[in-house]
Amino acid sequence: MNSLTFNTTTIARRGLRDDVHDSILELLLRGDPEPGTRLSIDTIARQLGVSPTPVREALVQLERTGLVTREALKGYRVAPPLGAEQITELVRAREMLEGTAALLAGSSTTELLPELRAAHERHRAAGEAIMSAMDDDHDDVALSAEYYARDQDFHRVIFRHCGNRYLSEMKDNLGAQLHRLRQIVNRGVTDVQEAIGEHEAIIAAFETGDPQQAQRAMEQHIRNVLVRSLRDEQ
Repeated sequence: MNSLTFNTTTIARRGLRDDVHDSILELLLRGDPEPGTRLSIDTIARQLGVSPTPVREALVQLERTGLVTREALKGYRVAPPLGAEQITELVRAREMLEGTAALLAGSSTTELLPELRAAHERHRAAGEAIMSAMDDDHDDVALSAEYYARDQDFHRVIFRHCGNRYLSEMKDNLGAQLHRLRQIVNRGVTDVQEAIGEHEAIIAAFETGDPQQAQRAMEQHIRNVLVRSLRDEQ
């Protein structure tokens, strides 16, 4: 077979874009700068020590989350946090989607459960790190980001086993918007114990072998997320 020549510059740029994306995301989730603030690509590039290209690419990606908005000829601005009505609509959509995925995945528990238990343990460890930091009166954005990433990993396991690629694609599209729920939690992660307990209930429901129990446990978990999100929004 002939030798293949890859564009490693593109690969390196994608890695840089991801780093820039994560830096801007962390800034937005800290609530700084204020909603409505203009985000200058050139200024961000100078502060991060990169060219404008990865900043522009990162902002395009962040626009999908709703955390930033783009105005023609004016560039990007920090979007306002979700209001109660928008939070309710977003979480209700997630309830329908995730409940259906759990129902479909309930027929493949032999393959699903080991992965789900492992994902749960990683989520639990991230939650324990959060609670330890809270006991020390320390709010660490990186720990919060890790916690939310492991939470999403738990849910992705179920989608991988639901047997419907289109549901998984819908999950990815909706998942981008979930960053906006994080945006309203100004006091850090406040529901670690509740979320861990609800994930354990979901695992127990899958262990029964009854897909409808798994669906009900997932839907109850998402409804509880809505209650907590509205509480934190106040």
